[in-house]
Amino acid sequence: MPGVAPVLSLRGICKRFGAVQALTGIDFDIRTGEVVGLVGDNGAGKSTLIKVISGVGPADQGTILWNGGPVSIDRPRDAQQLGIATVYQDLALCDNLDVVGNLFLAREETSRGILDEIEMERQTRELLRSLSVKIPSVHQPVALLSGGQRQSVAIARSLLGAPTVVILDEPTAALGVEQTANVLDLIEQLRERELAVIVVSHNLADVRAVSDRIEVLRLGKNAGSFVTRDATQEDLVAAITGVADNSVARRRARIDSRTARVDEATHNPEAR
Repeated sequence: MPGVAPVLSLRGICKRFGAVQALTGIDFDIRTGEVVGLVGDNGAGKSTLIKVISGVGPADQGTILWNGGPVSIDRPRDAQQLGIATVYQDLALCDNLDVVGNLFLAREETSRGILDEIEMERQTRELLRSLSVKIPSVHQPVALLSGGQRQSVAIARSLLGAPTVVILDEPTAALGVEQTANVLDLIEQLRERELAVIVVSHNLADVRAVSDRIEVLRLGKNAGSFVTRDATQEDLVAAITGVADNSVARRRARIDSRTARVDEATHNPEAR
């Protein structure tokens, strides 16, 4: 999205846990109406970066810009007030509550001090309908829903606060093919709502299916930034694994170089 200013920018973000440097000089941008995939191997720093953005684990160093202006995100409430909503992998749903109860947990609608159950149900149905989420009944306990339906409920709940940025942590993990397709459709709908969506995932196929850009982290550092439509699977895997820094890859490069020189000498006697 050239020419569109980022709604959220991170510059030089660093985070340390004791002797472990989890993040080093991370830069990251996202714009409204854009889906950015955040990928990397285990230990790459994805979860730590998400915690920085969501206020769970504030950065030790670096600058966070919101619509071009510097802000501090020192706690989850700071992120929520800016308009950042996070759906974690565990979803944080209450299995014993129904869909309405989960959506409005800790933000119940009241009328004259009394729970307005009719209004909460109306808003739930309207929100799920607008997202094309199919639930057997909004009064069904979420414990009885499928994995994809539970993920959809968690995403829908995040939208009640009218966020600008939505972070989805492994949204398709442990889902079947059809359920994964439903969640990916939902992510595309978030883009159509002009939300900025960060998708954290190990599944490159899912990320490539819905993202506009892909940011790769490796060992707590930026390892690559790709426009999804231009990136190959090999490009992404190389960035994730650091293939250029791999001793096996360097050895292979030396062998290939020697082989190329031998071939050149064989076919071009003047090069001997």
